[in-house]
Amino acid sequence: MREKIIHKSLGLFLSLGFKSVTMDDIAHEMGISKKTIYVHFANKTKLVEAVTFRLFDTICSGIDTIADKAINPIQELYDVKMFVMHHLKNEQSSPQYQLEKYYPKIYETLKTKQFDKMHDSVLDSLEKGVNTGLFRDSINIDFISRMYFSGMSGIKNEQLFPSKLYAMDVRMENYLEYHLRAIVTNKGLQILNKFITSNQ
Repeated sequence: MREKIIHKSLGLFLSLGFKSVTMDDIAHEMGISKKTIYVHFANKTKLVEAVTFRLFDTICSGIDTIADKAINPIQELYDVKMFVMHHLKNEQSSPQYQLEKYYPKIYETLKTKQFDKMHDSVLDSLEKGVNTGLFRDSINIDFISRMYFSGMSGIKNEQLFPSKLYAMDVRMENYLEYHLRAIVTNKGLQILNKFITSNQ
């Protein structure tokens, strides 16, 4: 039952927002009593925490699989983007913004976990790119990895990039191209241009 509650809550939180969805809403959607939810989660904060970290673990696992199978680091980044967008396909409520506003402790813990994961993942990807001649060998890999995380966090800021002006897939698409154009070699640029053309 715990897994079913997490699964149902995840869909509701992403589509309606962490603030909007109540324990009553979740119970009603599942056809169970609110008491049943409280057997597994002491309060809504504990449920939000479980849902948030479950989604994080799912996305991390997917990113690792993509990295292992990717033909090159440029395709890897695009595949990761598509995978993340698939898992956030119902994201209509700016969940990161709501998480930061209403559950700041969970948000800070998640941000630390995200940085650790993304930093390691992007470092590996950048090293592969340099070693295969797709990325310039003069780049500071650690610095670029940190910049990438900073940019990906920044485009999720609802105040800077209101969703009514920039849908999340548009933000990610543009940032990915911006990031890659700054580091690719001529060889890498040819591959990048193919991906941009195929995604239009």
